[in-house]
Amino acid sequence: MAVAPQPSSEPALPAGPPGYVCFAAVDWWYHNRAHSELQLMTRLARTRKVLLVNSIGMRMPLPGRSSKFMFRIWRKLKSTLKLVRHPLPETPNFAVLSPLILPFYSTPWARRLNAVLVRAEVRAAQRWLGIHDPIIVVTIPTAWEVVKPMRRRALVFNRIDKHSSFDEADEGYIAEMEHQLLRNADVTLFVSSALLDEEMPETNGHGVFFDHGVDVARFNEAGGLPEPADLAAIPHPRVGFFGGLDDYVIDFDLLERIARDLPDAQLVLVGEATCSMDRFEPYGNVHWLGYKPYADIPRYGAGFDVGILPRLDSEWSKYTNPIKLKEYLALGIPVVTRDLPEAHRYADWIRIVRTDDAFVDAVSAALADGGPGTPSERRRVVAGDTWDARTDELIDRCETAGPEYGGRA
Repeated sequence: MAVAPQPSSEPALPAGPPGYVCFAAVDWWYHNRAHSELQLMTRLARTRKVLLVNSIGMRMPLPGRSSKFMFRIWRKLKSTLKLVRHPLPETPNFAVLSPLILPFYSTPWARRLNAVLVRAEVRAAQRWLGIHDPIIVVTIPTAWEVVKPMRRRALVFNRIDKHSSFDEADEGYIAEMEHQLLRNADVTLFVSSALLDEEMPETNGHGVFFDHGVDVARFNEAGGLPEPADLAAIPHPRVGFFGGLDDYVIDFDLLERIARDLPDAQLVLVGEATCSMDRFEPYGNVHWLGYKPYADIPRYGAGFDVGILPRLDSEWSKYTNPIKLKEYLALGIPVVTRDLPEAHRYADWIRIVRTDDAFVDAVSAALADGGPGTPSERRRVVAGDTWDARTDELIDRCETAGPEYGGRA
């Protein structure tokens, strides 16, 4: 006699691939599109519905503590006014939400109120987009209070930085949010081997190394394209940097040292600055070209004779894995970087230094000898590290992670 199947106590997962909700550490509308979650989520949206939630922040910018605090508040306000949008016509599954956030973080009740507000906005956007029981990817630790009660298929902690080491962060509060995510995530993706080794015991065995990618084709091809007019007007040799010019990340004293000690070289800086650049006005060999769209960045980098990573020597830097390093290598140009743990994987192809004196000497040497290896060898080192390959790996990691439902609304 046939026995009728008993109904499951758990609701069935929706047919087809799951949707994704990603709480980003950056803002789609004003940060560089090279950031890993932006590269991954836009590619993921080719086959899945994706809602990217712009950064909900970690601390309110304040005068005397934050550089260009009014500028930072204004650009966040402009982002918030965009609400929910589909910014890529060719990728209709990709949506961006700029949640309304109350401008205070300092007390527990204020944080709880913000979490309730943001959660309601995310749920409303999910319903509108038809995203049910998503895989939730968290990059910014403050999102834990938002996602903790949310219904989901799995929770993924995208551990791209040790955020509690940021100078402006409320270290104790952010560290606690990081610990909660490490303990509760179904999988934690570490871009830093050093951080993976340190925090693996907190992940219940669910931590894995997940390297950054690079837009290989875009950067490989840049050398055959015309130089942008503002770069072409600058003579060689050029020592260059592209990316955010933030005083909590970049060693501006070192940049000034390079300009002073290598007067025959041109120091080219491409990127938006969140601090004053007036200190470089006395140097005729410093050229700050300002913000450039991500699509144009490879053409600027291809015109550098040496690419530099002048990171501050800080606790935060120790756990970073700069995408820029792979981008420089994909361009085939010589590279000089501060001593970062992840840089040592490319030690045969770049120069890694610890002191300011050694950095200036290494730049001078790279201008003279072209750096270790050849341009084609440097490109080959990162040829397999495409963002498409990383997206396939992300799907495999996320969609086989943890229980069917990691949380409840």
